[in-house]
Amino acid sequence: MRLVQFQAPHLMGPHLGLESGNDGGVINLNAFDPTLPKTMMEFLEQGEATLSVARRALAAQLPVLPRSEVTFLAPVTRPDKVVCVGMNYVDHCKEQNVPVPKEPIIFSKFASSIVGPYDEVILPPLSQEVDWEVELAVIIGRKGKHIKATDAMAHVAGFTVAHDVSARDWQMRRNGKQWLLGKTFDTFCPLGPALVTKDSIADPHNLKICCRVNGEVVQSSNTNQMVFKTEELIAWVSQFVTLYPGDVILTGTPPGVGVFRKPPVFLKKGDEVQCEIEELGVIINKVV
Repeated sequence: MRLVQFQAPHLMGPHLGLESGNDGGVINLNAFDPTLPKTMMEFLEQGEATLSVARRALAAQLPVLPRSEVTFLAPVTRPDKVVCVGMNYVDHCKEQNVPVPKEPIIFSKFASSIVGPYDEVILPPLSQEVDWEVELAVIIGRKGKHIKATDAMAHVAGFTVAHDVSARDWQMRRNGKQWLLGKTFDTFCPLGPALVTKDSIADPHNLKICCRVNGEVVQSSNTNQMVFKTEELIAWVSQFVTLYPGDVILTGTPPGVGVFRKPPVFLKKGDEVQCEIEELGVIINKVV
C-alpha cells in the first residue's frame, strides 16, 4: 500500500489517502471510513486496526481523485523525532577517504524541517553551501525500546524517499562542528510521496537510489551499499531512545554529494532536485 497525507480544495484540512500506484491518483480513506483518523501519526498509532481498513479500501473499487486536484503533504508530519545516520554507505565512505564506521553515527533533524514531496526548499540567507542528499527513510509503526534486530521489522510501518538537505558550512565548520544546525533549517527535510508499507517492497536493502539536479544524475547507487541495515539501526537507536509510531529514520546517503566534488558544487536559486528510489517513487523540490 502507498499511504499518503493530502489536501484538496473541496476538503477541510489534511486527509489520509491511498496513492493508486506510483504516480497515480488518490483514494480518500476518510471518505471510505469517516471514523479513520486524518493524520498519519494517529493512523499509525492505531496499528493493525487502521491498516486493515486501508487494505479493505484498496480492494474496493473506489473513486480516485486525479493527481492534479490534490496537494501531497509529507507522509508523516510532526513526528516525535527525525533520526539521521551519517556515513552509512560503503561507497560514500570511499568518496571521503574515511574508514567505514564500526558503529552507526547518529544525528538528528528537528521535525520542523519536514516539508512535502513537491514543496520548495528555501535557501537560508545564513548559508552559502547548501547541498543535496537522497536517502531511504524508515517510518516506525510500533513503539519500542531495546528492540532486537531480529524483531525490528515488526516495528516498521514502511519506507519513503527523503532529501536530507544540508548546509555544509554550518555542518562542517560552524557550531563547533556539531551537525544539527546545518541539517535542520526549515524545509531541509522533504519526504514522500507516500509511506510505502513494508509488505509492498520485496527488499528495502536492494533498491536503486538516485538524485538528479536539473536533470543531471549526481548520485546513483543501491541501498545494498548500506553499512548498517534498517534492523541494525533500529536495534542501535532503540538502546538510547524509545521509538514511537511516526518516527522517521533517515538511513544515510550514497556518494555524489556536492561538497566532495572538485571543485565543490552547491544548490542555487532555481535548481530542481529530484530524489528517486526504486519502488518508492520520486520527490521533486525546487530551490528558492
